[in-house]
Amino acid sequence: MSLTQLNTDQLISKCREHDQNAQLEAYNRYNKAMYNTALRIIKDTAEAEDIMQESFLTAFTKLSMLEDNNLFGAWLKKIVINASLTASRKKNMHREVSLETIEYSITDDNGIATEDFGDTKVQNVLNTIAQLKNSYSTALSLHFIEGYDYEEICQIMDISYANCRTLISRAKESLRKKIKMV
Repeated sequence: MSLTQLNTDQLISKCREHDQNAQLEAYNRYNKAMYNTALRIIKDTAEAEDIMQESFLTAFTKLSMLEDNNLFGAWLKKIVINASLTASRKKNMHREVSLETIEYSITDDNGIATEDFGDTKVQNVLNTIAQLKNSYSTALSLHFIEGYDYEEICQIMDISYANCRTLISRAKESLRKKIKMV
């Protein structure tokens, strides 16, 4: 049986045995979705790619911490989100300003493929989310795109439940206002 035919549990079992071909197959299965996750938070293509690759290295070196092989994708996504948020905080701490405007788009099969919806409104909403203040876009991406609930967002962003609800409420209102202007 080839590696492409293995289910997640079997593939991650081989990864635990340090099978490099299995690790490459896991990378090929998850890299696009993890890249999109990082890009939604970081908004810089090169940095998102770096974070995605570093997250895979972290996951493969700490694979012994994963209790259920079937949860590899969710576990990896959490690593990517945490790494992206850490990089975003460092960027904000140093007040780095991007010299070029990065167009925000999601176009692969593992993320949200806007072409599949056949509607430019979806792309407009995603572009508008990307233009929001960093904390707003991160919170909305985690909630609406990644599917995390408020309690999970509280843990990921290291904020209180009340702050989370307020942040998402204000982010939604800001998004509404920006969409009305378009």
